Amino acid sequence: MCRRWGGAFYAGQTGASFSIAGEDAITEYRSSAWAERAFCSKCGSNLWFRFLPTGNRSFSAGLFDAAASHGIEKEIFADERADWCRLEGDHPRQTGEEVIAEAKAAGFSFD
Repeated sequence: MCRRWGGAFYAGQTGASFSIAGEDAITEYRSSAWAERAFCSKCGSNLWFRFLPTGNRSFSAGLFDAAASHGIEKEIFADERADWCRLEGDHPRQTGEEVIAEAKAAGFSFD
């Protein structure tokens, strides 16, 4: 889904807190039974991914000037990446199966 949404992988930023302005210009899209994505209804920019079981959001890294200097925390669904989309560096990489297994072990259901 990430590649369909943005043309490549989804690079997200997380943080302890956030505030949102301009909510009247935000459109949310339920992309699966367990996820939601949001975009600006005025310009189409991708805004965030929300994991519905927890409500946690990660915001599109492109929204933040400082994102270019942040390291990679982890790469998920690495087995589903496009051949032309390989991230360099020594960071954790998880397959889709590992990501789903980790979420299920934490008590989340994808049914």
